[in-house]
Amino acid sequence: MTKKHVALLFGGNSSEHDVSKRSAQNYYQAIEASGKYDITVFAIAQNGYFLDPESSKRVLALEDEQPIVDAFMAKVDTKDPLARISALREAGDFDIFFPVVHGNLGEDGTLQGLFRLLNKPFVGAPLRGHAVSFDKAMTKELLTVNNIRNTNYVVLDEKTAQDWTWDKVVATFGDVVFVKAANQGSSVGISRATTAEEFAAALDDSFQYDYKVLVEQAVKGPRELEVGVIGNDEPLVSEIGAHAVPNQGDGDGWYDYNNKFVDNSAVEFEIPAKLPEAVTQEVKDMALKAYKVLNLRGEARMDFLLDENDVPYLGEPNTLPGFTNMSLFKRLWDYSDIDNVALVEKMIAYGFEEFEKNAKLSYQFVTLGEEKIGKFN
Repeated sequence: MTKKHVALLFGGNSSEHDVSKRSAQNYYQAIEASGKYDITVFAIAQNGYFLDPESSKRVLALEDEQPIVDAFMAKVDTKDPLARISALREAGDFDIFFPVVHGNLGEDGTLQGLFRLLNKPFVGAPLRGHAVSFDKAMTKELLTVNNIRNTNYVVLDEKTAQDWTWDKVVATFGDVVFVKAANQGSSVGISRATTAEEFAAALDDSFQYDYKVLVEQAVKGPRELEVGVIGNDEPLVSEIGAHAVPNQGDGDGWYDYNNKFVDNSAVEFEIPAKLPEAVTQEVKDMALKAYKVLNLRGEARMDFLLDENDVPYLGEPNTLPGFTNMSLFKRLWDYSDIDNVALVEKMIAYGFEEFEKNAKLSYQFVTLGEEKIGKFN
């Protein structure tokens, strides 16, 4: 049987560039272990250029990236309007894209738009699903209007932020809030504020990453939960995972970028999370409902906060969750009796399934005849 040809994309120009490399390593190993696919890898450098497959293999192997990029760029005609993606030609034809680009480009819908232009199947959510879910403000608005419980919040820009003094924040949300850049992932551009000075610094930090910032009410005594979801019209939900960092119960600690990807030796994980049966079911139901409301496909991770009274709040979706050795998404499926190989086979199958479904939609247009313009008085 002829093997399907998978184009695995990783890297990108976001702050999660290095995380993407490690996720891609695990996906590559799982795809290769299945024995069903040929794989070509494309690294997207931090300058936004797709590297050729040979250079990309070296980047995936974690060689020093900058010399590889410099050598590649020396051969590129940057005046070519398609120079950034010209390396795709070198792979010949392939059957499906498998993006592992976290943050910008991969999770904001950019790459998915490219895949649609090329009329190729791809793994994961469509452009709309990524774009809406990547914008925390739009996500919360959709969750709220669909009665999916989430934390109280306000959306600010640099002008409206001037009206929000610390006293106003405390009166509205209490004396502990989180400040988040609307379009970033993996705890980048996110700060916890408990004083006027911390709040001002948090706004400055978040506005580095976006022109739109969320201020969210903190959940008291939180437990952080994560749920994996895979599939298209009939998605599957994983076991629920819980994690706690030192001092989290007192509100001083939280699951930040360092805990996620650099050093999680102090983090306590629990899979499956020990929760009352009713809470377990509610969290899974909320995850599935949000997955459908946000028009997600393929895979996603839903992050929750559980307050001191066991009330769950949906924090945010992650439409292209990390798949590093530290990533909880990867572990959740192990505990759900779906190993890495079976998981990638399902994800690839979902990509083909969604492409074939969308190919049946009609995009025919009506040919216009001679224009007959009315009279203007």
